[in-house]
Amino acid sequence: MAGRLAAQVESAHDENVSEASSDTKVLSLVRRGAPLASSETQLRTLAGARVTDRMGQDAKFERSLTSAGRSPLIPGKLENFQINLGRLCNMTCRHCHVDAGPDRTGEMMNRETVDACLAALDRTDCHTVDITGGAPELNPHFRDLVDECVRRGKHVIDRCNLTVLLLPKYRDLPEWLGERGVEIVCSLPHVRRSGTDAQRGTGTYERSIEALRMLNTAGYGGGDSRRVLTFVTNPIGAFLAPEQAATEREWKAEFANRYEVRFDRLIALNNMPISRFLEWLVESGNLESYLKRLVASFNPATIDGLMCRNTISVSWDGRVFDCDFNQMLDLESAPQGRFGHIRDFDAAAFASRRIVTARHCFGCTAGCGSSCKGATA
Repeated sequence: MAGRLAAQVESAHDENVSEASSDTKVLSLVRRGAPLASSETQLRTLAGARVTDRMGQDAKFERSLTSAGRSPLIPGKLENFQINLGRLCNMTCRHCHVDAGPDRTGEMMNRETVDACLAALDRTDCHTVDITGGAPELNPHFRDLVDECVRRGKHVIDRCNLTVLLLPKYRDLPEWLGERGVEIVCSLPHVRRSGTDAQRGTGTYERSIEALRMLNTAGYGGGDSRRVLTFVTNPIGAFLAPEQAATEREWKAEFANRYEVRFDRLIALNNMPISRFLEWLVESGNLESYLKRLVASFNPATIDGLMCRNTISVSWDGRVFDCDFNQMLDLESAPQGRFGHIRDFDAAAFASRRIVTARHCFGCTAGCGSSCKGATA
């Protein structure tokens, strides 16, 4: 079994390396041996930035929660079961908070952990399973996981980078996913070619349009509740996410007029100051100004809708986190060790935890808020 999995991963890796265009100059932080590949270094970098809050004190997320009367941050009803199938991706986007890429072949969820996730899912009342990566489709267990979740009556989300659908082994996925009623949340940084290619590499925009046409042909984006196509976008640069409803109207008109491409809805996310986006902030001299913007835009009205309050996030190696961003910073659900591996999941203990927070959390509470499902306020 292990040998077959290794062969499948190696095969996917070869295709992905070939697919990742040679003009994409970004490599993963891990591949480059960059200091910010370390989550500890990322947390120190964020904590060390000289940023003050509205009271002129060193900006700390817990203090802002206290000022809003919401400390400690505690969970609400658990609704979403998020599974990260691995760091392998056919792309290496400049803003990727996962630091995913074609070189991350060693970090893939195995079948044992997939089965442990399903067993844990059965011990919850979660109505939605959110499957992400990397490019989750590259995991050899992706289709089995989708089928098992659909069989359980769950709403399944596939977070898709679009270009993976053009790889020969995955061209049937639009129809395959549609037959199972899977919502596709596809990431696209910008409505225009220049903005998208700047983040994801030259030629990405054209390939994304081709993939979107495949999805439209499969029935996605036309208002069918079983074939929902959602766009997710994030700013190009050190800015807050644009106003979601207005952006959705603009994008729908633009894609319809230019390409006759349609989608159902759009969600807008703030860029989280971690991983490769953090590296860009540091190198461009924007770290302190961006953090100041996030801190100054702290909005208590976003707290109720934070994804960490209704989500469990499981990493490729089975560890348990409050959210996808904490996962990337290795901030496991507290107290450490209590929820060590998803195979030992205890729903009651998870519901009684305190959510782990740090400075990066200002990214989800700034402006209209930001979560896996878009604006929260």
